[in-house]
Amino acid sequence: MSALSSTVAAGFDVEKIREDFPVLKQKVHGKPLAYLDSAATAQKPVAVMEAMRKFYEVDCANIHRGVHELSQRSTAAYEQTRAKVKQFLNAKSKSETIFVRGTTEAINLVAQSWGRKNVKPGDEIVVSALEHHSNIVPWQILCEEKEAKLRVIPMNDRGELILEEYEKLLGPRTRMVAVAHVSNALGTINPVKQMIEMAHRAGALALIDGAQAAPHMKVDVQALDADFYAFSGHKVCGPTGIGVLYGKAKLLNAMPPYQGGGDMIRTVTFEKTTYNELPYKFEAGTPNIAGGIGLGAALDYLGRVGLERIASYEHELLAHGTEALAAIPGLRIVGTAREKAAVLSFVIEGIHPHDIGTVLDRMGIAVRTGHHCAQPVMDRFQIPATTRASLAFYNTLAEIDALAAGLRKVKEIFT
Repeated sequence: MSALSSTVAAGFDVEKIREDFPVLKQKVHGKPLAYLDSAATAQKPVAVMEAMRKFYEVDCANIHRGVHELSQRSTAAYEQTRAKVKQFLNAKSKSETIFVRGTTEAINLVAQSWGRKNVKPGDEIVVSALEHHSNIVPWQILCEEKEAKLRVIPMNDRGELILEEYEKLLGPRTRMVAVAHVSNALGTINPVKQMIEMAHRAGALALIDGAQAAPHMKVDVQALDADFYAFSGHKVCGPTGIGVLYGKAKLLNAMPPYQGGGDMIRTVTFEKTTYNELPYKFEAGTPNIAGGIGLGAALDYLGRVGLERIASYEHELLAHGTEALAAIPGLRIVGTAREKAAVLSFVIEGIHPHDIGTVLDRMGIAVRTGHHCAQPVMDRFQIPATTRASLAFYNTLAEIDALAAGLRKVKEIFT
């Protein structure tokens, strides 16, 4: 397929989109940059950077506590993002959206606040074999503290969770099911709506790690009936250091504060402290104000592009990339789920992924190599690491062709 066709595929003008991302115009080692690492962090459009710059240049002040004009303006801009998050996730209320540093902190918040109050010795937490370390370790810490058990949903050779085995794990001691919406290491899209229903039938709650789903598809927490849902700003073309925990209001109201200080209080005496209402009960201290405003701009931008259009175009990128890489002798794609996001994780026989990534970098092609903070996934496939090309709506078919050509050159160098 020609480079030209990548600009007009399905009516999606990717070259126009790319004009919004200055970083993509640069050269690396004298070669045009092909950025294929969006699962690690997405690039930022001008609109996000301008929103953050405006805050620092014009409106910079602390929020919520000031009566002066700058504080009022910064508070309004920050809280507007909460309204945008509500719409983005289709939450019932703005009070169900908690600002955190990212998905990792969101999961830790639930594990420590909800978990310490509700998990007892002998209880069980269910995770999957696909999880990022951030959705494993917080539950391990909780289980060790509470003498609970961590149970793991196995996957098949395609990288799909085995739902029959998942059902067998659910029982009267299951308290929480914590699973990724989309695997960062393989791209597998898990059937989370069905998994949530199964958890609820067993009397358990469900937390969904949406870090890799939110940038690529429409998320409706009410339709999913998720008890908790988390995502990170930097994955959705926003800044780093900001993210969101959605939680059903009745659950969040029943949970104790995660941290103390600042806006999470209503009154403080040395005898007793009373806590603020949602969502502020879980937002101690001065937040990442600029990051919150930048996140709002990112959600606006994705809304203008259209998540449905993004998903359709990225599916075309994935199909093209799968075909191109499968044609390379000795290359094996790891993760071939029938429902999959735009992630191409692979190994080449006899060549270490780090060597692949280093050679590609000299060609201007940015990919990720390693275990992708998902060591159990690597163990399942009996490999130490993969090379991962993760695609976004600002990538082109020509960049995928450049990746394939680069991999053929890698083979020439090492074989």
